[in-house]
Amino acid sequence: MPSKPAPIKKAAKKEPAKKEEVKAPEPEPAPEPAPEPAPVEAPPAEEAAPAAAAPAPAEGEAAPAEEAPAAPAAEEPKPATPPPPADATDEAAPAAEAPADEEPREPTPPPPPPKEPTSAPVELFIEDKNDTSVTIMWSQPETVGLSGLDGYTIETCKDGTEDWKAVNEDLQKSCRYIIKNQTTGDRLKIRVVAVNVGGRSPPCALPEAIVVKEVADRPKVRLPRFLRQRYVTQVGNKINLTIPFTGKPKPVVTWTKDGQPLDAKRVNIRNSDRDSILFIRTTEREDSGVYEMCVKVDDFEDKALLTLQIVELPGPPATMKIIDTWGFNVALEWTAPKDSGNTDIKGYTVQKADKKTGDWFTVLEHYNRLNATISDLIMGNTYKFRVFSENKCGLSEEAALTKGEAVILKTDIDYKPPKYQEHDFTEAPKFTTALSDRATTVGYSTKLLCSVRGEPRPKVQWMKNKMILGDDPKYRQICVQGICSLEIRKPGNYDGGVYSCKAINKHGEAIVACKLEVKQAAVPDADKEKK
Repeated sequence: MPSKPAPIKKAAKKEPAKKEEVKAPEPEPAPEPAPEPAPVEAPPAEEAAPAAAAPAPAEGEAAPAEEAPAAPAAEEPKPATPPPPADATDEAAPAAEAPADEEPREPTPPPPPPKEPTSAPVELFIEDKNDTSVTIMWSQPETVGLSGLDGYTIETCKDGTEDWKAVNEDLQKSCRYIIKNQTTGDRLKIRVVAVNVGGRSPPCALPEAIVVKEVADRPKVRLPRFLRQRYVTQVGNKINLTIPFTGKPKPVVTWTKDGQPLDAKRVNIRNSDRDSILFIRTTEREDSGVYEMCVKVDDFEDKALLTLQIVELPGPPATMKIIDTWGFNVALEWTAPKDSGNTDIKGYTVQKADKKTGDWFTVLEHYNRLNATISDLIMGNTYKFRVFSENKCGLSEEAALTKGEAVILKTDIDYKPPKYQEHDFTEAPKFTTALSDRATTVGYSTKLLCSVRGEPRPKVQWMKNKMILGDDPKYRQICVQGICSLEIRKPGNYDGGVYSCKAINKHGEAIVACKLEVKQAAVPDADKEKK
């Protein structure tokens, strides 16, 4: 037991520069004799030392936490001190070991996820090729999983064998790869495998082996503009469509209709080095569909879609009936035709016929509804109606006819004209424009004006100073359509005064007046001297 104070000496040697810092503040004596058993066992001494140095920060000095265990080591150990009794050592050991049991334990980590490979890559195709290399492209797997994706391995083998070999040493990260250093004319099978920590995915392979050979001119279909939309023609017409294409060497041309081979009895195909001709001598409704033209040179191909629609006249409406009859009106209703002629119905034409004559007359054209009201029918006549369907080819050959007839009954009409009270336009005279005061010069004619209204037409009298002028030739009196004027011809010095106009009828009278001033003409000064 006394031979184990060596760890304490080593701790003192590790920090010789801190002896003076520890001696400056004298630590208070520990209340318990815990530091003395430290030489017995190294671990209990190291754990008990912080407990003995705990009072040091209480005096105001902030000692670092790492220096607290070095305080007992600063003083020289006393080799002459006898070892403590065994009982004291046994009591200190459990006290020092007690904090070790209270340390928290780390949580148990969850089990790692299972490592699974990804699904197979998709959409593998040839982007380009020449005499010595092939460029391929693909899309990443649909299902990658938690394990992620490390890369791809590209493998090839010659056609007819299963000796697959990887052509890339390192995993390929992108979805495009160029397979180089190939022999011209070899037929290769190519596949791509996705790799992650779970292993290899199922392979994605090309459907056919490819020939390592450069294509001089890739195939291309030059579909005319008018064929890029739906091509519509009527039953019985001839179809002769020429579709050019390019490609070198000469492409292989194939045609399908709705995904199936063409019927050679109905459709003829003529191919040349530059174009392909689709020929149908007499079209029928069954020739309608989507035609696909495919030109192929080795592993490269181009396709074009052509939609044919063969139409004809529609059938008549399925049913037609009279719904109601009232007054001069008839309500009709019908249903759409069962056969639309392989195209949309554009409208309906409604006709009527009088039973007496039997002649049909059109009352509605290009009508889009399935019911109508026919008006302005003749009283006492009996009518029947029919309806034609219409599409882009024209009217249906037959019409839907009403089963019954519409009878417009005669009814007695007692016409009583409304009674109107005549308006009374009589009115007493009223001047709408009064006379205005005027001034004139001797010898210069002047005119007085006013306007009057009244019913019956009023009688107009002109007066000067309340004296009726009468038929004096010096005055000219005119009254036309209510405009009254009095012209005074060359007035003299005595023609000034108050002039008035009076209008009289059986309902009353009205009068207006004005003042006329006649001034003497100005005489120049030279004329005055002569006089």
